[in-house]
Amino acid sequence: MVLPAQRTVWDERVIELTKMAQEQCLDAHLWASHLSSTLKPFVKFPSTELAEILVSYICWDNSVPILWKFLEKAMALSLVSPLVVLALLAQRVVPNRGSQSEAYRIYLELLKRYVFRVKDHIKGPHYHNVMNSVANILGLPELFPMETSKPGVLVVEFVFKMVSQLLDACLSDEGLIKLSQEMEIDAPEMYKEKTGSHEKLQTLNTIMAIEMIAEFLRNIVISRLLYLVSSNRASNWHEFVRRVELLAESSSALKSSKVLNSGELLELVSDKRFGYSCDSKVVSSTKSNAIVDFGSLASFAGLCHGASPSSLWLPLDLVFEDAMDGYQVNPTSAIEIITGVAKTLKGVNGSTWHDTFLGIWIAALRLVQRERDPIEGPIPRLDTRLCMSLCIVPLVVANLIEEGEDESVMKKLRDDLITSLQVLGEFPGLLAPPQCVVSAANKAATKAIMFLSGGDVGKSCSDVINQFFFAGNMRHLIVEACVARNILDTSAYSWPGYVNGRINQIPQSLSSAVPCWSSFVKGAPLNAAMVKALVSVPASSLLELEKLYEVAVKGSDDEKISAATVLCGASLTRGWNIQEHTVEYLTRLLSPPVPADYSGVESHLTGYACMLNVVTVGIGSVDSIQIFSLHGMVPQLACSLMPICEVFGSYTPSVSWTHPSGEEISAYSVFSNAFTLLLKLWRFNHPPTEHGVGDVPTVGSQLTLELLLLVRNSYLVSSETLNRDRNRKRLSEVARAASCQPVFVDSFPKLKIWYREHQRCIASTLSGLTHESPVHQTVEALLNMVFRKVKGSQTLNSTDTSSSIGAASEDSIPKPEFPAWDILKAVPYVVDAALTACNHGSLCPRDLATGLKDLTDFLPASLATIVSYFSAEVSRGVWKPVFMDGLDWPNPAANLSNVEEYIQKILATTGVDIPSLAPSGGSSPAMLPLPLAAFVTVTITYKVDKDSERFLNLAGPALECLAAGCPWPCMPIVASLWTRKAKRWFDFLAFSASRTVFLHNPDAVVQLLRNCFRATLGLNAAPMSNDGGVGALLGHGGISPVAPGILYLRMYRALRATVSVTEEIFSLLIHSVEDIAQNMLSKENLKSGSRYGQSSLATAMTQVKLAASLSASLVWLTGGLGVVHLLIKETIPSWFLTVDKSDQEQGPSDLVAELRGHALAYFVVLCGAFAWGVDSRSAASKRRQGILRSHLEFLASALDGKISVGCETATWRAYIIGLVSLMVSCLPRWVTEIDTEVLQSLSNGLRKWGKVELAILLLSVGGIETMDHATDFIIHLSS
Repeated sequence: MVLPAQRTVWDERVIELTKMAQEQCLDAHLWASHLSSTLKPFVKFPSTELAEILVSYICWDNSVPILWKFLEKAMALSLVSPLVVLALLAQRVVPNRGSQSEAYRIYLELLKRYVFRVKDHIKGPHYHNVMNSVANILGLPELFPMETSKPGVLVVEFVFKMVSQLLDACLSDEGLIKLSQEMEIDAPEMYKEKTGSHEKLQTLNTIMAIEMIAEFLRNIVISRLLYLVSSNRASNWHEFVRRVELLAESSSALKSSKVLNSGELLELVSDKRFGYSCDSKVVSSTKSNAIVDFGSLASFAGLCHGASPSSLWLPLDLVFEDAMDGYQVNPTSAIEIITGVAKTLKGVNGSTWHDTFLGIWIAALRLVQRERDPIEGPIPRLDTRLCMSLCIVPLVVANLIEEGEDESVMKKLRDDLITSLQVLGEFPGLLAPPQCVVSAANKAATKAIMFLSGGDVGKSCSDVINQFFFAGNMRHLIVEACVARNILDTSAYSWPGYVNGRINQIPQSLSSAVPCWSSFVKGAPLNAAMVKALVSVPASSLLELEKLYEVAVKGSDDEKISAATVLCGASLTRGWNIQEHTVEYLTRLLSPPVPADYSGVESHLTGYACMLNVVTVGIGSVDSIQIFSLHGMVPQLACSLMPICEVFGSYTPSVSWTHPSGEEISAYSVFSNAFTLLLKLWRFNHPPTEHGVGDVPTVGSQLTLELLLLVRNSYLVSSETLNRDRNRKRLSEVARAASCQPVFVDSFPKLKIWYREHQRCIASTLSGLTHESPVHQTVEALLNMVFRKVKGSQTLNSTDTSSSIGAASEDSIPKPEFPAWDILKAVPYVVDAALTACNHGSLCPRDLATGLKDLTDFLPASLATIVSYFSAEVSRGVWKPVFMDGLDWPNPAANLSNVEEYIQKILATTGVDIPSLAPSGGSSPAMLPLPLAAFVTVTITYKVDKDSERFLNLAGPALECLAAGCPWPCMPIVASLWTRKAKRWFDFLAFSASRTVFLHNPDAVVQLLRNCFRATLGLNAAPMSNDGGVGALLGHGGISPVAPGILYLRMYRALRATVSVTEEIFSLLIHSVEDIAQNMLSKENLKSGSRYGQSSLATAMTQVKLAASLSASLVWLTGGLGVVHLLIKETIPSWFLTVDKSDQEQGPSDLVAELRGHALAYFVVLCGAFAWGVDSRSAASKRRQGILRSHLEFLASALDGKISVGCETATWRAYIIGLVSLMVSCLPRWVTEIDTEVLQSLSNGLRKWGKVELAILLLSVGGIETMDHATDFIIHLSS
């Protein structure tokens, strides 16, 4: 740096020496020597000040050849930095190229000579100063923030600036764009006489500049630097590519080039070279053999080639089917879950959106087809499956489309949706509608024909269907669902083959559409006949539903009840086009507004008692609850039910309201229906032992009231993505409509007291009662009421209390008048006293069951507390077993053998040994623990009808859970007893009993998992064929035998040892790779490199990917987030460190080792993506950085030699290369979250393995933080 005081002195000296050398025609080298010796006392070379003086002197008064030679010599001898000179000339020469054609030509030559040797110009201690000078001259940085502009970042900016400036100059010279910075200067006199020569030189300059642009893109180092721009500033790069495409398409100068054509120029900016999607190749595809480049990004992405839609989208099928399990609701919307899975599979599989949409639709249709032969029982059935296929999936698709960055992207997504639905017509087997929806499908097809005929599509299709037959299918229903959500328009009706029928057959005048709804919208009253009609037919539009909701909120008391009744009807279960709105309105109805004129002391909810009762009863079925769950409405539903329970649980049974039908609705009824519904939303009867240890609790055991409220309260928090996610926006609006404030269990004192007592009851034995306490008095009254029919004097002892009950008449003991909450506090002591008396022989089992049934008749909600008590007592194991001999207790013998036979049929293909159900002696009656015997005896006193359904749906899962936890064969005994009660449930009960085989035998679980792998991969066939896939894993409906995947999905939630199960899944993945290799690869063909060997290898890679996909899906479903974290952080690193290499595989061991590495890479990426998502939308994504950093630090340490791995080298290499390839190509956001030091270590390790391009990709995707290192890495790579 020259001091300011010295600057003028040596400025003049430089110019003086240069003028003198110019006049004397001095040799450039001699001039440079004189200049160097003269300035050496004042300045350090290379000197930015000297470069500025020389360029200023030349431009433009002294633009003569000898001075350009002097300047070039100063650059060659490093008196000035070539990069600084090029920056100065770019500012001076390029804008004046029209008048300074020769100077522009010299600039191009200098640029060509020096810019491609950028490595030579940034050596030594002057690197930082040189780049800062370049930045000041060119006004950099333009692309990246100033605070992150390290020298490497400035090098990238400089290169991009140079090539962009050339591109703009070429476009401007050919009139393709107009640049504002162009300087219009008259040509010098010397050109006025040589206009032809000047124009020729300009043309040649333009050709050279275009060729220079191509050289920028072709040069290895420069193109890699430009890749950093493409991967970190996509918008700038896309604009650059757009301008290159304009030049290639329209340039006349390019056509005159002898070394370049438009096709070559376009190829240089293609996605193939500058994209990092899974579809792109980043390295040469020329390989020495079939195995060399398994780890390259291109071949790893190619794993999906040849895979069928079934195998590609297997995780979706598993998620869909898993959501059909009615034993647990999910607090997270299925829309959110499926959206995340779809984005994950699209990214990791490298699929197009067309294929993604098609995969989603096919999986959804398969879900419906698997219900072709349904079994009867208290489980979700076809309505839930149709909700998933015709409402949830269209909402998922809408979500994916609306996440598009701009309108053009969204249009492309809609086009892909259209083509996917058009292709769907090629799957007629999947499109056949279930019998119960044939009419709806036919109406949808008729609507399309009416539209094409010019008829009024708002008119009814019923009359047309009566006169003509138009066969509809599931695609017609899907299209209607999409049209209703504005992601398709009616142009879909014109698709080829969409409708079949003669349009001229359609009558032009039809009666009004669904007459009942049309009449209602026009103002017809909600009388009994109208309500009956509306309940049976779903609303066809949101307008009709809005009108109904308005009546439910603002109408008379009778109208509110009628409107609520209609909302709970067909519009909820079959109104697929408006179902999300129906669910929303019903949830809102449970939090009715305070009337404007309300001034009462009591809660305003009492004024809505009948309506609230209608809603809680109407949505209490298994299918309805699952529909709410799929829509993500469970957290808010629970929040809305809590105040209802709090209020109505405070009243005595004498408080009642009159229903319009004349029926008296007591406070107990309103409370019991709301309370029972609330308990179905979480695992209320599960003991704390199921909550797991540490970070890996049992899946679903965390589902508590606190969690539901936590999820609900999260909807109140605004986020950037809220407005772009229609599902979260709807959930937020519903939550805010109920209350804009967070809600906690503490907000409801009476519910909180019961909740804490309930938890204590589940966790420990009952505490003693204080004599004459309020609870003691309630216990006494209840014991006297429910056991009033017991003959003779008997004593029932509860803890520290007793009650002597004589033969009292039914009328002599009035029913107690206690609030429901007080009853619930006393019920555990009542049941304990009764069970103790039965155990001591002072109360017979029949009277025990009858008394407890009377208690539940008195307060139906007490069934929940009875369930909790029995759950706790069975798990404690302190009660002696009782003989189910048909004398004191019911006898299961009549059905036990049938149940055993059916279990054997169900499990026929699993290879699992089924213990005999016969008692050890052969003649002894079956036995059950006393609490379980009492519980099952109480439940079979209920009628199997619609009125009892909501209570049996509460007790049923708890009964099965308890029986499954007891020694074998308790559950088959329970199933046999219940079969006597409900013969049509036999299949369901036998299936439930069959699941418990796996809970008592860990080896059976492993065998089932092994069957899942073999079925999916088609390993049951020899030789291997196309068998396997989704159909083999999940079957096609029916339960004799049950497909292995269905068995596992219906059983795994009851497993407690989830960590060991997921370790078994991991082990099966490792071993399945060897099975795949042995079944599909011929050693001789691989050695000979024949075409068959290549084909077998591709097929094997597809199967490996399928095995990893299955493994990741099962791990995620079984263990959830906690187990995925444990797997990535501990299990897999431990496996790499401890695996025994002495056990060499037979056959192509190197190939097996390499395949294993790729399987593990795909497995880990999928596990993480399922748990965290591919982006940062989910709450779980916040934990991704820590877990992923830990895993990659382990890999980096091993690459640095700090850790020695024990696995095969081929496995280790394939794993790291595959993992990094997938991350950079499919999950770039993950890479940006990793520490720069870790990425540097990984990239250095990849470079040592010769994976230079992959190392550059890793650093490129790492973002601005790694760009400085990436630049250094690229520039200093050895040739």
